[in-house]
Amino acid sequence: MSKVLQVVGGGLAGTEAAWQAAELGVQVRLYEMRPRQTTPAHTTDRLAELVCSNSMGSVLPHKAPGLLKAELRGLGSMVLACAAAAAVPAGSSLAVDREQFSACVTERIASHPNIELMREEVTAVPETPAIIATGPLTSPALTAAIARLTGQEHLYFYDALSPIVNHETIDMNIAFRQSRYDNGELEVGDYINCPMTREEYERFYDAVVAAETISLRQFELDDPHFFEGCMPIEVMAKRGKDALAYGPMRPVGLTDPRSGKRPYAIVQLRQDNLAGTLYNIVGFQTNLKWGEQRKVLRLIPGLEHAEFMRYGMMHRNTYINAPHMLHPTMQFRRRADLFFAGQITGVEGYMGNVASGLVAGINAARLLQGQYPAIWPPKTMLGALCHYVTHADAKHFQPMKANFGLFAPPEQKMNKSDRYRWYSQRALTALRRFARENGIAYNRVIAEQERPLP
Repeated sequence: MSKVLQVVGGGLAGTEAAWQAAELGVQVRLYEMRPRQTTPAHTTDRLAELVCSNSMGSVLPHKAPGLLKAELRGLGSMVLACAAAAAVPAGSSLAVDREQFSACVTERIASHPNIELMREEVTAVPETPAIIATGPLTSPALTAAIARLTGQEHLYFYDALSPIVNHETIDMNIAFRQSRYDNGELEVGDYINCPMTREEYERFYDAVVAAETISLRQFELDDPHFFEGCMPIEVMAKRGKDALAYGPMRPVGLTDPRSGKRPYAIVQLRQDNLAGTLYNIVGFQTNLKWGEQRKVLRLIPGLEHAEFMRYGMMHRNTYINAPHMLHPTMQFRRRADLFFAGQITGVEGYMGNVASGLVAGINAARLLQGQYPAIWPPKTMLGALCHYVTHADAKHFQPMKANFGLFAPPEQKMNKSDRYRWYSQRALTALRRFARENGIAYNRVIAEQERPLP
């Protein structure tokens, strides 16, 4: 087996993966196609260029993004260290000066003695040990190569994400469990249904068509197939007042147990994780702004006080069906020396990309050095993310960001605030034990330095 690790992609996941492997003594070649080959979204040749928001989310350890940062700090994340060095005032969130941040990552990668930075496009899946971390805008040639490797049916090009709700915040005095017709195709009660009267539906419809949407980028607007097969609810609604009632909100085959009648319209939710803590709103892909979604979706009976663990979104992306393709070590199931990291695995969010890169980088190095790749415990946010993207329902797989809904709930009843603090304390304890047992460097003091645990 070659002792040189190839990392393809110089974004957040690729640079973190390259750094982690190099720090463990592995020789790394990091390939970044820019500036020779550009993308529609990037404007510089720097590594880890942020093309969307400059915010990396909360640093509070009793928030899911903050817990993930605490774990990454303790494990020596280079990307997070650069983000801290380039931080700008943002209250309890971590936001960065984009130019300073990408300059820091580029300088650290370029100056590492074990990393050779290659400014060229990779057009085929490497046949030697490699990590593919090419992000949402993978080049056409490499995309075609990945499609040949995984099978075209397991490679997706657009995110059409439905909102996800914390199950315990659904009002089951209004919502009810039932599958259409109860015809044996599914277990009775597989879906949670939120029934609407005609008046409730019309109020919801009016709010949807009046809500503001996120502006698509030019290369998305230029694609005539962007909404093909994944039409946003607001686009569908504008085709006619009853378009939603005859589409994703059709009530056929369902009876509201409160009235004994078929509702005028129905919003269905489907279980999204094995623990049953997360439910996604079926067929509700949307490009509404998140603040608008918060207002509109709470007009749905039963979701008036719901906690949304992820809002819907639509954007161009390239990602594989990770539950079908990957182990939680981020290894490709058909080839032990091939790893994937970043958005191409189905993780969402800047820190989720960094996290998957860290796992892939450490595990690739372990493999090259004759050790077993490690599976992070699902009680940690790192482990929960890796577990989700590799164990979700492959048939309905959608990308996911860090959130506490990925954790199994505690046996004892707690209010939300106490439960989230308990999750954080449990996660950091589990991570310390895991790192010690697997010989992985972990610094508890560094992990908890941003905000002390309450």
